[in-house]
Amino acid sequence: MKAKISVIGIGPGGLDDMTSKAKEVIRNSRIIVGYKYYIPFIVSLIGCDTEIVQNGMRQEQARIEKAFEIAESGRDVCVISSGDSGIYGMAPLVYEMLRNRGSEIEVEVIPGISAFQKAASLLGAPVGHDFCVVSLSDLMTPWTLIEKRIKAAAEADFVTAVYNPKSHGRYWELYRLKELFLKYRDSDTPVGYVRQAGREEQKVTLTTLGSFDPEDVDMFTVVIIGNSQTYRFEEHMVTPRGYFGEETHEDTGIGQSIMIESFRTIERELADPDIPLGRKWPLLHAIHTTADFDMENIVKVDDGAVANIYEALSSGSVRTIITDVTMSASGIRKGALERLGVEVKCYLSDSRTADLAKNADITRTQAGIRLAVSEYPDALYVFGNAPTALMELCTLIRSGKARPCGIIAAPVGFVHVCESKHMVKPFKNIPKIIVEGRKGGSNLAATLVNSILCWPDAEQLRPGRDV
Repeated sequence: MKAKISVIGIGPGGLDDMTSKAKEVIRNSRIIVGYKYYIPFIVSLIGCDTEIVQNGMRQEQARIEKAFEIAESGRDVCVISSGDSGIYGMAPLVYEMLRNRGSEIEVEVIPGISAFQKAASLLGAPVGHDFCVVSLSDLMTPWTLIEKRIKAAAEADFVTAVYNPKSHGRYWELYRLKELFLKYRDSDTPVGYVRQAGREEQKVTLTTLGSFDPEDVDMFTVVIIGNSQTYRFEEHMVTPRGYFGEETHEDTGIGQSIMIESFRTIERELADPDIPLGRKWPLLHAIHTTADFDMENIVKVDDGAVANIYEALSSGSVRTIITDVTMSASGIRKGALERLGVEVKCYLSDSRTADLAKNADITRTQAGIRLAVSEYPDALYVFGNAPTALMELCTLIRSGKARPCGIIAAPVGFVHVCESKHMVKPFKNIPKIIVEGRKGGSNLAATLVNSILCWPDAEQLRPGRDV
């Protein structure tokens, strides 16, 4: 019968965090090989006649070679490894040596509780969704590769546990990790770290990514960085899996669910995720409609514009939205209009428009705006197609005939488009959303209106209730 090497994960340090199988094998073992720092953690399990083979840090290969020599002489041997032996532990080295030696020794891997699992349990439930573990030790992995993995974890929104965050000689790597994560995560993302998890010196700390100080961490610490959904509940970190959300939002349809997830994706990819909500909300709608992240550069929102226009429409002081063309009107959500008691009008097909345009020698969209202002001077005016219509409104504002509660300026094209948008900017007392430059369109104008109509949903980032 061949001898066997049992590779045992002894957990993070306390006997309570060891599996019953691990304890049983250690009690029955006659030879134990391990790092001398870990032997005291299991001394109460070791028999008085058990032989102990131990050495120091960075002598892992010598320990495993010794274990193979023992096993090849016909005796079973137990190799201990902290945490789980397969996670930054001894199991991979045992199998590598088994292959390189061409040995026929039997190997059994007995799992254990990893340090990040113990740390997670002490912090609450931070790894409730997809996660990864990254070691900052560059002893056997080049830093260029480690940094590549850090970026991937941060960009992919993984909850990330960090092993070997710091040592006497490695003092800057954790600072770099924080810098990289702040490019993809909000500064208020929960971060927890546990020193000596499961041991007498255990210390648990909960903070945020922005406030996290790498100087508080040493080589005995495990750091866990939350994802975009992780939140702080009392003194705990929680990353929801989604079960509770499904139960409490039964009114959320498939279309809205997709839209919510799309908005979360867009928010993560913004160059500046910390912009004020009053600008971010219409911007997310604009990018969702166009898939164009240049919107972050060209969508300009006056301070308080979305809230002020919503207040005018929802309070009943203004009941009408005027659009330059019917396509802009068709994109505004009917459910939202009914909910607020607001109607949308477009005068382009009004029988009076063609006559006015002919007699005044102006475009039909200009004529439509003249008619609209004569009947609804205080409406929300929305432009997604016709720059001449926007220019007409500006002339009517200057003459005192129009006093709109807000303006959406998003005409698209190459002639008079940029000028029309510049013309509307001086009206400081009128709340405005302007899509600068040549870009725009009826669909974009409509989605900006929709962002206003569902403004109360902005804080929870739950778009699309009327989809």
